[in-house]
Formats: sequence, C-alpha cells, structure tokens
Amino acid sequence: MPEREQLDDRTLVSRILEGDRDRFTDLVARYEKRVINYVYRITHRYEDAHDLAQEIFVKVFLALDRYDPKYQFSTWLFRIAQNSAIDALRKKSISEVPLTRPADDEGSGKEREFADEGISPYRALKNKQLSVAIERAVENLPTDYRELIQLRHYAELSYEEIASMKKLPLGTVKNKLFRARNLLKDALDSYTEPL
Repeated sequence: MPEREQLDDRTLVSRILEGDRDRFTDLVARYEKRVINYVYRITHRYEDAHDLAQEIFVKVFLALDRYDPKYQFSTWLFRIAQNSAIDALRKKSISEVPLTRPADDEGSGKEREFADEGISPYRALKNKQLSVAIERAVENLPTDYRELIQLRHYAELSYEEIASMKKLPLGTVKNKLFRARNLLKDALDSYTEPL
C-alpha cells in the first residue's frame, strides 16, 4: 500500500471539504497529543482530557466548513480546545466514581505484579516532585501569563499562532512570555529537593 502524501493543514482541510473525509484522521493524528496535553493542563483530569479531546475533534469536523484558511489551522483548533475545556470546567457536574483495582486472571482480587524496567523509585519521586513544583508555579502565575505559557509549552503553538489566537501584537506575546518565564524561574529557584 503506498504511503499517504504529507499535506499541510490548509490543503488537508480543503481535501476533507471536497469529500476526502478519511484525511481528517491525518489532522487528528497530527494534533491529538498536543490537544490532550493542552486540555489536561486546563482541566487537571487526565481521563477527562482524553474524552474532551475526542469531543473537540468532533466539533472541529462538524465546523470545518467555517474554518478561514487566512489563519493558521492550529490557532483555530486550539481556540476550540480552550473554549471546550473552559466549558467543561464550568459544567463540572461530573460525579467521581472510585474505581477498584483490577483482579488477576484467577479472580482472587490480588493485584498482578509486573517487573518495572523504568526509572528508579528515587528518580521517579524526584521527577514527580519537580513536576508538582512546576505545575504549582504555572498555576500561581497571573491568568494572562499562565494562558500564554500553556499555549506555548503545552499546546506547542508558535508565537505567531498565539498572537493570532489571543489577538495580541507579536511583540507583546514575546514580552509577556519572557516575563512569565522569569516569574517561573524565580518561583522554582526556591525549589529544593526534599530527598
């Protein structure tokens, strides 16, 4: 089977709108991880981020005819993602149900154990503590700085895409990101590993 040609976003959208709906999977594959990561940083719920990402791509597919190719597709996509994540937070009426641990094959209820070939528990703990410190520092940023950090580093949007999405001059975006990173650096300078 021949390999599918790689097309830019605008061309993919054009082909999809012309009837080649299978090409939508190319857009999903291109952006799925970034959308999940971005939505997770807003909702702080990993499972919800996956579900929400699926809903976002359905919304994108249904609204594809309203996409304006004068703008970056990613800017349009992440605006939909941001609005959907904020709406999900507002609706936060989803009840939480504790899940039981999976039983082994014999149904004894004991958890199966698997050999861990990953990093050491000590290193995993240090990574987790640093991750929590970074997460807290980002959450404590002023709202406009926090949004820019999330768009740049979690959604991986370019400066130009962020400027277009937030309707800000490019220089303002760069300046605010510079200030936000300095605030993060100051907040993390006081971070010391407790172990």
